[in-house]
Amino acid sequence: MLLNVLILIVTVVLMEVFSIVAHKYVMHGFGWGWHRSHHEARTGWFEKNDLYALVFAGVAIALIHAGATLGHHPLEWIGAGMTAYGFLYFVAHDGLVHRRWPFSYVPRRGYLKRLYQAHRMHHAVGGKDGAVSFGFLYAPPVEDLKKALHALHQGPLRQPRRDAATGRPDADAPRD
Repeated sequence: MLLNVLILIVTVVLMEVFSIVAHKYVMHGFGWGWHRSHHEARTGWFEKNDLYALVFAGVAIALIHAGATLGHHPLEWIGAGMTAYGFLYFVAHDGLVHRRWPFSYVPRRGYLKRLYQAHRMHHAVGGKDGAVSFGFLYAPPVEDLKKALHALHQGPLRQPRRDAATGRPDADAPRD
């Protein structure tokens, strides 16, 4: 049982590493066709970017099924770790940052504030190039991200607009 819990926890950590790489090089690369919708104003509950969640959920379901039916039980726990990561992503990214819930909460301190600010800085850049902070559950220090944005963009960032995910004025976008 302890080994299963360890597999689950390691999978959650590795999913964040995988997600950073996939977000930076796939979603902001050749997979921009799906991800672009996440950086534009959303109409309705869903966006094309949500297809990524369906793909990863399908992989997790397949791993859990293979582990249970073929007797490769560690696969069940890897799939469970992917599912746990997906839940944490839904809570932190879709709920907290992009307010896809029927209520909103803006953190005022601590880890959640840093996570919120880091992802808002990710969206401070229009388009797929020149973004910072590609993690979903890990956020580099805000001051480091501000320096990186300044180094990448020797001038103003995109003009203030309505937030792509919430439709609200984008007052939280960082400005120099």
